[in-house]
Amino acid sequence: MSLTDTQKQNIERSIERVAEVAGDPTGLVYARLFAEQPEMKSLFVLDTDGSAKGHMLTEALDCVFDLLGPRAYAPVLIQSELTNHRNLGVPPRTFATFFRVVRDCFRDSLGSEWDQATEDAWEAMLHDIDAFIAEQAAKYGMEVG
Repeated sequence: MSLTDTQKQNIERSIERVAEVAGDPTGLVYARLFAEQPEMKSLFVLDTDGSAKGHMLTEALDCVFDLLGPRAYAPVLIQSELTNHRNLGVPPRTFATFFRVVRDCFRDSLGSEWDQATEDAWEAMLHDIDAFIAEQAAKYGMEVG
């Protein structure tokens, strides 16, 4: 990844602050996801208690923290989840938008605490995630489109 230590710290701090300010952001994230991509809502019809959504957000945030640190499993997780989501009818580009939705919800939750340095850090990380998703999708014959 091309993130600086300061950018990594800004991302980590923003995630921690969202937990302090908003508590569990799962509801906010999925409300926004379904507003932007209503076709995704039907994939969660059996998730009546929200546990699958919560688990998926936790996995995404664990992936982010791993990308900021050791990169011990995030690349493999992203690749395997691309395949899992493709089997559910979710194309790679739609899969990638989830990370943007998380960023947007976090930015909204933090309001004026979200500064340009935090925005730039998240944008750099999202750019890296997009590049990795495109690389993995191409490697396994998936269209990013």
